[in-house]
Amino acid sequence: MRLPTPLRRRKPDSHKGDYGHILIIAGSLRYSGAGLLCAKAALSAGAGLVTLALPRSICLAILKTKPDELMLLPVSQTRNASISSKAFRTLSDFSKKIDMIAIGPGLSTDRSTQTLVRKLIKTLRKPMVIDADGLNALAERPPFKLPPGAIITPHPGEMARLIGIPARVIEKKRKEVAKNFAARYNSTVVLKGRRTVVAAPDGRIYVNTTGNPGMATAGSGDVLTGIIAALGAQGLDAFETAKYGVYLHGLAGDLAAREKTQLGLIASDIIDFLPKAIKKSS
Repeated sequence: MRLPTPLRRRKPDSHKGDYGHILIIAGSLRYSGAGLLCAKAALSAGAGLVTLALPRSICLAILKTKPDELMLLPVSQTRNASISSKAFRTLSDFSKKIDMIAIGPGLSTDRSTQTLVRKLIKTLRKPMVIDADGLNALAERPPFKLPPGAIITPHPGEMARLIGIPARVIEKKRKEVAKNFAARYNSTVVLKGRRTVVAAPDGRIYVNTTGNPGMATAGSGDVLTGIIAALGAQGLDAFETAKYGVYLHGLAGDLAAREKTQLGLIASDIIDFLPKAIKKSS
């Protein structure tokens, strides 16, 4: 698959603001790496600016080891060092100057954090990718609504919690489930797994052919969220964003597996091979 022209060619007089500012709301004490993986992937997928919102103590802990290109937004935290509901005003105000939001990786299921997530999803009017604990927060309090143009990235277990159907049933009719959810909630669905299905609310369907079993490893989904957020921040519509995102994610994983083997593949390898995947698709 060849990437669209806006991703292959940049105008000579462009600047970082032309390629989007992403706010990633992620991470907790136990899952501190999730936000970093997401942010690194977003940077490598062409985002102009990336800000990672983390619990204050985790921001301090990673100052010396974070990528130099990454900006941090320290926010209020709970006793368990997850993002607190008290961070709402800070995140809401900051979101006014960004182009794309990614929410969910490693946030935890802390009650205060989940309350925050639901409030942000309900009130923020920005293009948004919702993953992992962002989806779990929605599933915890049905019925729920999604902001217009949202992209969700559930695996079958997360989709099962969202719609109340067993994962084994979802696996048998992946395209149908993704298509119906997209139409009902006016959102783009990325139903992850072998042959990831991307469904748009207007009925468009894409079934991905890249990727391999070595990518079934911790953090791989966080990397995908970062890639999708980056492509969305660069101006693609939601369906195209998701389609090219899953394609590049899988292709980078395939290139990494050739060198690292499927057994030895880890999520950060996918990020390392992302530029090669982009070059191969240009």
